[in-house]
Amino acid sequence: MAPGQKSGPALFLGLELATDQLRASIIDESLELVGVECVDFDSELPEYQTQGGIFTTPGDAYTTPVDMWVKALDFLLEKLARNHDVTRIKAIGGCAQYAVVWWKSTPIPSFPALDPRLPLHSQLPPNTFSLANTPVAQDTSAHTHALALEALLGGPDMMAARVGTCANASLLSAQLLRVRESWTSDVWARTGKIQLASTFLASMMVGEWVCMGEAEACATGMWTHVAAQGGQSHWDDGVLEIIGGSREEGRRIRSWLGDVDMVSGRKTANLSRYICERYGFEPDTIVTPFTSDYLSVYLSVCPSPGDAVLSFGPMDTLMTPAQHYIPTRLYSLFPHPAQDVGEKRRYIAILTSRNADVPRALVRDMYTKSWSAFDRLVAIVPPGGSIGLDDKLFSFWLLQADSFPLSHVKGIYRFETGIKVNEFRDLRANPRCLLESQVLSFRVRWSRMISTGVLGSSVNRSRGVNVQSGTPSPATFLSPSSSSSSTSLASLSSLTTLSLPSSSSSLPSNSSSTPNVSVPNARATTLGLSFDPYDYTPLPYRILVTGAAANFPSVANLVGDIFNAPVFMPNTQIDSAQVVPHRNAPAAGFASRGALGGAYYARWIWGKERHHHSGTAVGSGSGVGGGAGSGAGRGLGGFEEEIRRLHGKRWVASGSTLLRTNVGGTGGMGGAGGMGGSGGNSGTSTPYAGRSGLGSTVFAEEDEDEMEEMEKNSGGNAMGSGIGGATGSTGGGLLMAPASVFAGGFADRDLGRMRTLTGASSDISTSGPSLSSSTYATGDATVGAGGSSPSGGVGAGAGASGSGSTSTTTLTPVTALPTSDSEAQIGLAKVAEADVDAFMTYAAIVPEYCRLEGMLCKSLV
Repeated sequence: MAPGQKSGPALFLGLELATDQLRASIIDESLELVGVECVDFDSELPEYQTQGGIFTTPGDAYTTPVDMWVKALDFLLEKLARNHDVTRIKAIGGCAQYAVVWWKSTPIPSFPALDPRLPLHSQLPPNTFSLANTPVAQDTSAHTHALALEALLGGPDMMAARVGTCANASLLSAQLLRVRESWTSDVWARTGKIQLASTFLASMMVGEWVCMGEAEACATGMWTHVAAQGGQSHWDDGVLEIIGGSREEGRRIRSWLGDVDMVSGRKTANLSRYICERYGFEPDTIVTPFTSDYLSVYLSVCPSPGDAVLSFGPMDTLMTPAQHYIPTRLYSLFPHPAQDVGEKRRYIAILTSRNADVPRALVRDMYTKSWSAFDRLVAIVPPGGSIGLDDKLFSFWLLQADSFPLSHVKGIYRFETGIKVNEFRDLRANPRCLLESQVLSFRVRWSRMISTGVLGSSVNRSRGVNVQSGTPSPATFLSPSSSSSSTSLASLSSLTTLSLPSSSSSLPSNSSSTPNVSVPNARATTLGLSFDPYDYTPLPYRILVTGAAANFPSVANLVGDIFNAPVFMPNTQIDSAQVVPHRNAPAAGFASRGALGGAYYARWIWGKERHHHSGTAVGSGSGVGGGAGSGAGRGLGGFEEEIRRLHGKRWVASGSTLLRTNVGGTGGMGGAGGMGGSGGNSGTSTPYAGRSGLGSTVFAEEDEDEMEEMEKNSGGNAMGSGIGGATGSTGGGLLMAPASVFAGGFADRDLGRMRTLTGASSDISTSGPSLSSSTYATGDATVGAGGSSPSGGVGAGAGASGSGSTSTTTLTPVTALPTSDSEAQIGLAKVAEADVDAFMTYAAIVPEYCRLEGMLCKSLV
């Protein structure tokens, strides 16, 4: 235990079981960072021989040893007890990656008794688990089983209406079906309990079985959520019977799953006697409900109703607050993981993409030598890969089967002038076209989601209501009775205007009250879309980004351009990126967002519990987080409101000082300019980890030599005139333009959505050769034909650098732009502005993007 004072202001611990690390963040009552610890699986537990915390094998299987998690928890608790005064920790929250723990039937029904004289891993050996290596979220080996389950439930519409989500390989239901049908029977026979990783970690902290929360239950594909007043949510016996193969096995699965905790805004239990006696925690330390890592990241940034949280990583995720429970195949819908019993039910709508970090790393390896060159190519290539209006380039990198409507599509597809090609004539367009495809997918799916009315209407969204009035019920958008499953797929794939009945129809019994929904206008109908791509008012008012890809200035600007919204990033990530810009894991000493979300949740629950038991104001005592009049203590306001209140109180008491972003450091807004060191990989969880330079290796990057090679392979052609100078505007706006004050032309309500009148109004300095040619020429036959990889001449070798004598550069990550106090006090900083010109350029691209996507969905290419 840390020497010195054993009493003082309360502290709160947040845990995160990530793919690559087990992390801990400690905050005080005012939400100020106090301490950070982590256990890196690859470096600190080398005996398991994982890469990025997982085992990768040829094919779609990605697994991780559960025993490694147990041993890592031993190590982490030892670090916490050694380096911090754990007696001051009053509450513990946490989160974990989406994975499943298969317990053997021997320790069931009671949780194994633990001896405080021995470490955890010696008492819970690998044979405690019926499945020693469990699939992680990136695993897609259960994809075919997910599709089979979806078909048995009547198709994507019926499955979504029944269990809140359509088929995807990560569903616990799909993994259970795969184990029963494809694995040896002894795994199934020996199993006595199954837990999600989040509830597994919580059980380890409490020392008894912990029920999963309803948000996690909704992610299993077996839970029926009933939003109607007085309705009872439940495990779907029909789905369990399908998975088990019989009614008896369905009941057995039900016993494995256990009950579901329907109330999230309360403590789970006190900390286990084992941890208190072995590591010195206080017996009255409370443990709060643990949740999924992506939901904890969502909690950590406290989004408002008009926000979208875009998290880049091995799986890209876009999350936003939803007011209604209207399940469809277009998105996943989960109950908010932190809400009081008495408050109106809130939800989180989630869009995901499996083809995320892996395609980005592959494009880097194929077309560049470094992330610096990747970022630079994205910045200098104009929107759509061409300055022309009718010759835009499109690419779809579907290396893994994704969610509906792309669940049956795999491969790499490129299109020039609407025609499928094996390779672009100019190879330099590949990085930008990949990122545009990834972000445009979210923008299009957001617009489809808006049309269902699930997000509701709010005066805080887009300077007005986010939907237009209309009579049709959301049931219109998910009713399977109007057409067969294949017809529904075709209709969505072609993105034709949704047919609306003349009168309202009733909602399914598990849906909430009918909100207003949008009616496609004439322009949308003319374009063959169900939404108007030129109308940005339904789009998010702010984009809150996390993940390593967002550290690239070009990516942050691209997101702002496509959504026409300012982009904000947590200061913790901005400052961490100055040290190691290429890793999803935070730099040493910096807090992770998932762990912070758990710590915030613990602080919220502790305040409620303290007021409930003592009847006094929450947070009384030392620290700026205390004081009378707490909204949470009086039961006035939910989680986000209380966290914002605590942030605001700390902001005032500290004289407008930014939150501390790292241990021993001061609050910061992402220092000007990057630092010399940089990591060499695209994220510790990326399966493509064969390149050297994993971790924090420092290497030099020769952009000039690389650009010369790229020009050679592209026939010496550039992306078009007007890129390097103030004249010759592309009309779409170049992403490296600085922020400027816009004056004139648009109404006051639009000023917040502008970055600059013309994105090319400022010179862009490049260190490579001049980009002057405005024509294309066919590249080398060995590169352009057959889609073969150009790695022989471009970017061959891991972390390679040029051999010339030119000056070297490293990736300069994003830095903070001027940010208002309202964002700064909750730890956010603006990293990109909105640009209406660039947005209109992308709006013109959307119809063609949707047409090509529809062709892929219908297997026409």
